[in-house]
Amino acid sequence: MGDPIKKVTLRNGTVRWRTMVDAGKDVDGKRKQLTITMDTRAEVVAERARIINQRRTGELIVPSRMTVDQLLDAYMVAKEDDLEETTIDGYENRLTHIRARLGSLRVQELTEEHVEDFVTWLLTEARRRGGPKGTGLRPSTVDGVLGRLRAALRYAVRKRIVARNVAEYVTVPRKARKQDRRDNQREQPWGVIEVKEFVVGIREDRLFAPLLLSCMGLRPAEVAGLRWAEDIDLEAGALDIANTRTMIRNARVVEKDTKSEAGERTLPLPEPVRLALMNFRLLQEAEQAQLGEYYLSSGYVFADELGQAMSPRQLREHAYRLMAKLGLRRVRLYDARHSCLTFLAVNGVPDVILAAWAGHTNASFTKKKYVHPTAADMGAAVTHLNELLGIADSQPEGAA
Repeated sequence: MGDPIKKVTLRNGTVRWRTMVDAGKDVDGKRKQLTITMDTRAEVVAERARIINQRRTGELIVPSRMTVDQLLDAYMVAKEDDLEETTIDGYENRLTHIRARLGSLRVQELTEEHVEDFVTWLLTEARRRGGPKGTGLRPSTVDGVLGRLRAALRYAVRKRIVARNVAEYVTVPRKARKQDRRDNQREQPWGVIEVKEFVVGIREDRLFAPLLLSCMGLRPAEVAGLRWAEDIDLEAGALDIANTRTMIRNARVVEKDTKSEAGERTLPLPEPVRLALMNFRLLQEAEQAQLGEYYLSSGYVFADELGQAMSPRQLREHAYRLMAKLGLRRVRLYDARHSCLTFLAVNGVPDVILAAWAGHTNASFTKKKYVHPTAADMGAAVTHLNELLGIADSQPEGAA
């Protein structure tokens, strides 16, 4: 084998030394060779040895012209078999901001300063809809965008496109989070009294049973996905949550399995919910008998007078109309889930049961995100503190 290092004489008479070294394959699987040209033979020998050693140990980063846009495309292709359609849509929505601000940059030229400036832009100018155009996004939204950038750069690190993830330690400033909490205080979920007022107030509503299912902790998409034949056992008093009907951008319904493996669960039906479902089933049978061949049964529990499945959006909007009619605080229908889980937690339901009821694998997540004790819920604590701190009946003997 000949000497891989060649002497090169330039037109101006300058002597340089050059070699070609195999650098493995690029991200597309194509063979990549690097050309090394230096002033001395010793420098070329050292650089060649360094590259060969890094290739052998898996540490070699091959120079690449890949842009952030191209990286995001490769990242989404790699993820498409792991993600559902609704999740892909959410990812693409977040990637839009990254493409707009950083897409043209080469991945290997991206720095922490670029990412920090990007976060500042997101917090001050990036809004495209949902408010005045050109204003900032909320920190929670920025977290989601930053999370996708981090994930894409982790993919780049794994594929040896870059040596490190420059977004890994960039975060939303704490000051921005505090200001957001002051400016955007969300309505607290209903307390026990408000839930009971809602339940009593909607007893005569046609959709009483589906709304009760929301009040027992089901997600709107889970309520919309329930089927009479496959999921409801009125005799045993149980329901199976295995199918959901969710929406993409609040416009198109997508039917799919549960959000996670833990979300696929069987729940016992509280007696008021079981009776409401029995009555709703009888009502649907009467509607079918009245319409005859014009009744187009979908088999879903949450169906209109013609038998056709209704969407989670219709369930939410119907609930909001009822809240207004009853003069109740308007809260998200999803917050009925928070109210239910808070009630169960405050009343001593064990953490493991609480998480299983919610369809979560982690009880600490359930309690952190869904349990919001109110001042009224603190009553039990006051009772115990009265006993601990009361002095009327606990004076030492001989005390005046």
